[in-house]
Amino acid sequence: MSAAVIGAEAAPAQPQPQPLRGASLALLTLGLSLGTFIEVLDSTVANVAVPTIAGTLGVSNSQGTWVISSYAVAAAIVVPLTGWLARRFGEARLFTTSVLLFTLTSMLCGMAPTFHALVALRLAQGFVSGPMMSLSQTILLRNYPERQRGLAVSLWGALVIIAPIFGPVVGGWIIDTYSWPWIFYINLPIGLFSFFTCSLLLRGRDTPTRREPIDLFGIVLLIVGVGALQMMLDLGRDHGWFHSSFISTLAAIAFICLGFLLIWESGEKHPVLDLSVFRDRTFSASTLVICIGVINFSTVAVIFPLWLQTVMGYTAEKAGLATSPVGILAIVVSVILGRNINRVNLRLVASFGFLVFALVAFWNASFNLNLSFLQLVMPRLVQGIGVACFFIPLTTATLSNIPDDKLAAASGLSNFLRTLSAAFGTALSVTLWDNRATYHHAELARSISLFSDKSTHYLDALRAAGFSGGRDLAVVNQMVTQQAYMMATNDVFHLSGMLCLMLAALIWLAKPKPGAKGPLGH
Repeated sequence: MSAAVIGAEAAPAQPQPQPLRGASLALLTLGLSLGTFIEVLDSTVANVAVPTIAGTLGVSNSQGTWVISSYAVAAAIVVPLTGWLARRFGEARLFTTSVLLFTLTSMLCGMAPTFHALVALRLAQGFVSGPMMSLSQTILLRNYPERQRGLAVSLWGALVIIAPIFGPVVGGWIIDTYSWPWIFYINLPIGLFSFFTCSLLLRGRDTPTRREPIDLFGIVLLIVGVGALQMMLDLGRDHGWFHSSFISTLAAIAFICLGFLLIWESGEKHPVLDLSVFRDRTFSASTLVICIGVINFSTVAVIFPLWLQTVMGYTAEKAGLATSPVGILAIVVSVILGRNINRVNLRLVASFGFLVFALVAFWNASFNLNLSFLQLVMPRLVQGIGVACFFIPLTTATLSNIPDDKLAAASGLSNFLRTLSAAFGTALSVTLWDNRATYHHAELARSISLFSDKSTHYLDALRAAGFSGGRDLAVVNQMVTQQAYMMATNDVFHLSGMLCLMLAALIWLAKPKPGAKGPLGH
């Protein structure tokens, strides 16, 4: 338990411990993976619970989204601080502390008596969750024999892939079967197992610490800049984006603070963000591809279930089941690819993954309103191949040229930019979808005229069926709206496919080391 207590004195540098083997190695992999699993799961499982939480605690659905936003803002602030915190307190100590505090705040979230208390606790939970994913990756690298790192992270990646896929399904089942606090209580047994397992196995294996001067000005710029940016992305659509002075002010604050942060950190002797890792071409190129890819995938991930529920009439549970097949082949291919990661050309595999995504996107762009469930899930099944071929090679390439002493900092920066990219994709997705639907609605409406024979015959049929007194026009408008959103969905998939084709070429700007092992980014 002492491994989780932050604040110990800096220890003298010690030789790197030998990699673990056998049962200890397997148990550590499970503990680290489960710690990451609950963090990823928690960020998705709460999404389906917002209406229930809002209704139970007496707030509007718009206010209820602060359960998600507060967590996202806090996590986004802390993620880039991972490298500095790891150097200050040690990677193992920081990870186990984060897991323990995350578990405890999960329990407290379930016990929250009021909505404001829940938001405050979600804010605290986001702060302590920040280092978990990046550190689980770097700790895996340090404790695995080099020749087995691909297999290790493929197993880790399988759990990480499963979490966001099954999060909405699990969340919907818990809400329907029990009550919303249980979406937080399910973290308790998993989190405690991860904490005790990692604390025991990592005892005496922590990285050396050093008491660097605190870059207080950099931390303040980071907190204010990222906080303003995340709030702008979360609230922009509800406030009409830049038509709102509030959103414009948030954008100005974010731009000024983050701009000054880049200038300040580039000249700071002990920066809170180590920007020197961007001098590595492979890290920069791979991170750029990951960011654009995440924006693309986040947009589709938001629109797909929303389209199923609002246009196709699916329930939340059925929409979750329709998205889940993507995990089947993703897990299988992840394990196979992880075992052979040092034998393949990372850029070639990543390009193949993006081509699979492009194929699926163009396949989805042919959808119509008469789609069967089987026709819907088949592309999702194939997409799983692309998920694995994107995830493992790119995360391997990102840190393949980074020295050991900068791994935590580089991984933290990569995860930070990935988090912001996901926020951009999520924030812009519905706005893009609505705008395209509005455009198609106007175009379709022009084709409907009382002087058109087809329109007249259809309206006569509606009136004959009892839809009169303006109800006939309401039915027509509903059908036009439904078709407009279907066409807007196809537009999003078309755009996604084009971006994937671009990314398949862009990845060749990276030059990972031949035979690179141990993917450590996400």
